[in-house]
Amino acid sequence: MSDYPPAFTPAGGERLTEIVKDWSLANGLTVRPPPAVISAEADPAGILATAVPVTLFPSPFPRVCFDQAIAVQKAYNELYASISQDDAFLARIVKEIGDSDDFTTELWKVHLRVKKEGYVQHKSLGIFRSDYMVHQDSAGSSPQIKQVELNTISASFGGLSSQTSLLHKYLSLTEYPLLENHIQSGSLQLPQNDSAAKLAAGIRQAFVEYGPSSTPHQKCVIFLTQGGERNIFDQRHLEYQLQASQEPQIPVFRLPFSEALERTTVAENPGRQLLYRPPQTPSRTFEVAVVYMRCGYDPSDYPDQSAWEARYHIERSAAIKCPTVLTQIAGTKKVQQVLATPDTPSNPSVLPRYLSKESASISDLTNTFTNIYPLDETEAGLKARKIANDPELCKGYVLKPQREGGGNNIYRSSIPPFLKTIPESHWPSYILMELITPPPVKNTILRNGKLEHGGVICELGIYGTCIWDQQSRVILHSEQAGYLLRTKGDQSEEGGVAAGFGCMDSCALV
Repeated sequence: MSDYPPAFTPAGGERLTEIVKDWSLANGLTVRPPPAVISAEADPAGILATAVPVTLFPSPFPRVCFDQAIAVQKAYNELYASISQDDAFLARIVKEIGDSDDFTTELWKVHLRVKKEGYVQHKSLGIFRSDYMVHQDSAGSSPQIKQVELNTISASFGGLSSQTSLLHKYLSLTEYPLLENHIQSGSLQLPQNDSAAKLAAGIRQAFVEYGPSSTPHQKCVIFLTQGGERNIFDQRHLEYQLQASQEPQIPVFRLPFSEALERTTVAENPGRQLLYRPPQTPSRTFEVAVVYMRCGYDPSDYPDQSAWEARYHIERSAAIKCPTVLTQIAGTKKVQQVLATPDTPSNPSVLPRYLSKESASISDLTNTFTNIYPLDETEAGLKARKIANDPELCKGYVLKPQREGGGNNIYRSSIPPFLKTIPESHWPSYILMELITPPPVKNTILRNGKLEHGGVICELGIYGTCIWDQQSRVILHSEQAGYLLRTKGDQSEEGGVAAGFGCMDSCALV
């Protein structure tokens, strides 16, 4: 597809820009405008929305890589559900990260407090997103899918992703055939993407698994959110899908994390039900069946001790959490690094601990791993430290902390000077990952009303939903739940859409 996407005239670009902007606003492919576009003073009531940055065309993506990523997602669901049940392994991970990462240490303290008291809810909901890039050693070599990371908390963009797929499907039927260098209607291979509906189905199943209310109150689902959330429409699409079902009917409430202690109480009985009083009707009380966290993944979400008390308050309750503290810690980069460590006689792989040795899943998973190294004082860690501090060797790597969210990674030649700014005792809280080399792709991004043409890098995310019982170790539900394609200019290091680095995209399979 060397002639894809097609070149277009200025008039063609204006037409596509107009159509994409209007379709996005009409169909909720939107975010609250960033301050750089509309100042807070200009929109004090928060009534404005703007089209999310998006590609004009679906980006070409190798079908073999797409199918591989889809096929392995249930194995990733099972793997991370099993890791979340392994208290001893996660204790080792926290210890290895050590005092260099206060955030992970504080999360672990929440778990230890609840463990001492005794957990009352043994079921967990995982909404996972495994992110990949296509790796190609040279122009003629076969493309391979390689995992960038796996997100276990606040895996975003499922709502906007299904809308992006619908946008590109609409354009392929109505606008691309009209271009001067036209694309025949129906000629693009655009995979179905029901991410919003499937993620909502996972939350709905957790609502059912909670069982009947054990208080006189109606059950509900809480979306626990950050204050001033700009990516609100992505979350709303999940809410609307969740509420679309007639049976069971599910009340959904948005609760800012900062108000969790004020708006909820834990029943003072052995059941420890989480009870919520909506501010608009404080005389009504709901029993919270599921807490879906769209916050809590960054230290900034915990500005003071009361925020940690709020997390403990929720964790000790009977609500099914998405995620629990243990599942959140399972999503740290250190766990990813340990999983990806090659199997050797002196250092056997941990994968057979969670999946049967005969399982095809193990080879399917390892085929997606890239080279990741610790920065500790093990043999592998000392080797990685040499690479990270070498001004030439470091150019093939990225340094990652244990954080979720865009904007935290250190790339290439920035690694050695960065390491000089932090104590060596803090190095073990980072991992060093070999950079993935994607094949060249071109596209046009529409961002804030302006078109950006050029080379792009695409990152595929595959969603999974999983419900398991920590006590019986039984997986109650496991599904692949649609996909996300995020794209950025090939000169940009980070890819966060909400953070302003990347844009929404969808796949044209080739």
